Amino acid sequence: MLHSRPLPSAVRFTQILTQLARLKHYSAVISLNREMSLLGIASNVYTLTIIINCYCHLNQMGYALSVLGQFFKSGLQPNVATFTTLIHGFVLQNRVAEAARLFSKMVGGGHCQPNVFTFNTLIKGFCMIGNNSAAMELLRKMEERGCQPDIVTFNTIIDGHCKDTLVDQALHLFTEMIGRGIAPDVVTYNSLIQGVCNIGQWKEATRLLNEMVSQNIVPDVFIFSVLVDALCKEGMVLEAKTVVDMMIQRGIEPDMVTYSSLMDGYCLRGEMDEARQVFDLMISKGSMVDVQSCSILINGYCKGKKIDQANKIFKEMCRMELVPNTVTYTTLIDGFCKVGRIQEAEKLFSHMQGCGQYPDVQTYAVLLDALCSNQQLPKAIELLREMKDKKLELNIVVYTTIIEGLCKAGKMDSAIEVFSGLSSKGVQPNVRAYNIMIHGFCKGGLLSEAEKLLREMGEKGCSPDGWTYNIIIRGLLNNNEASMAMRLIQEMVESGFSADASSMELIVGLLSKDIVDPALLPLLKDS
Repeated sequence: MLHSRPLPSAVRFTQILTQLARLKHYSAVISLNREMSLLGIASNVYTLTIIINCYCHLNQMGYALSVLGQFFKSGLQPNVATFTTLIHGFVLQNRVAEAARLFSKMVGGGHCQPNVFTFNTLIKGFCMIGNNSAAMELLRKMEERGCQPDIVTFNTIIDGHCKDTLVDQALHLFTEMIGRGIAPDVVTYNSLIQGVCNIGQWKEATRLLNEMVSQNIVPDVFIFSVLVDALCKEGMVLEAKTVVDMMIQRGIEPDMVTYSSLMDGYCLRGEMDEARQVFDLMISKGSMVDVQSCSILINGYCKGKKIDQANKIFKEMCRMELVPNTVTYTTLIDGFCKVGRIQEAEKLFSHMQGCGQYPDVQTYAVLLDALCSNQQLPKAIELLREMKDKKLELNIVVYTTIIEGLCKAGKMDSAIEVFSGLSSKGVQPNVRAYNIMIHGFCKGGLLSEAEKLLREMGEKGCSPDGWTYNIIIRGLLNNNEASMAMRLIQEMVESGFSADASSMELIVGLLSKDIVDPALLPLLKDS
């Protein structure tokens, strides 16, 4: 076309550029437009808007804005499509504040009036960044300017509210939308059903599903899968199975997500035979089993201490040419540890690394806990060094595990050293870490150190819990410090905690020997 004479019109070239842009050949469009300019073919509003769109999709907003400058140099007036395209470009790059500024310039400069597409584009941007109030404000501005919102407007804002668990507001918008005569579609119900499921309102989800069916809106596999997952998480697997049966009756084939959710539901209830049946059904349907579904079943078996069955699934993964990931390995390692098969856990840990799967902090934490619990402290310390060498970010869980192992082994000096160094590493001790240290001090008869740590907790904004008080009270009573124990019992009760069975047994025993003040009894009754 560029070599034909006379040259085709700008309109014909624009049609070709449009087709190329639809095929996502953005660089080719820009290149072709340059050649057009060199041949003296003048660009029109539509051509330049297409070029802006291409630059936006190539994440080159600077060039897109420079094209806007060409409009004014050429005496052309950008139209609403031009501004909407630019706004969409900023939204695509999550630069919503710049999109909003451009929108304000468009309106304030009197260049042209935004239409429903312009409003919807910016509303989408606000919802993407969780600024639902700005999205609502823009909805009201639409009405003030006489621009009627459409189904896309409402769906976008409803979805934004649902994603941020603002479900009541989303349902109010849903009612408003229907009141305006805008009929909800499958997208509307998708958002609402997922929103109510996310906050555990499965009854409302079921009501919405029945409502959409009554309005001849066909639910898709996504909606059904969301509902199945929500019911399973609530332990309502029979109801979830009913939903799956309903899908099949309606000719909607459950997918991998649906079956995996159902299988997870059975696993959560410990109904492993049923979970295995779902797994076998997935295998029979071909290409339905993935690493995640295998990991779900392995986790179910491990939770039920059926480690051999879990290991069998792990081996089946290799036959199915599925590569176990870090989650799979960590789950199985944890399973071996929980049943005391530490050597097999260590062997799997080594095998994991040999296969190119890198253990994460959680993997190490599982093995550390098992080693410490089984008095294999030297190995645990070596594993901790390995984590540091690999520059893994050690969290409070890891440090607490090591501190507990040191305390149990009677190595209080080492435990104190690790605990004292936490703040310098940017890790703040939590209540469990304090409780372990206090228990260690009490066990070693270092009661003043235990009480000092109790006071430090409050000063550092980590409030003691019932365990904290009971640990130190038992330590005091076991060391015949009854008067100090009485003071802490009173403090404990005032803080809303009560003596546990072990503490009560000690207190009652000492009362029977007249070792402690009977005035304790009213306090204990209050607790």
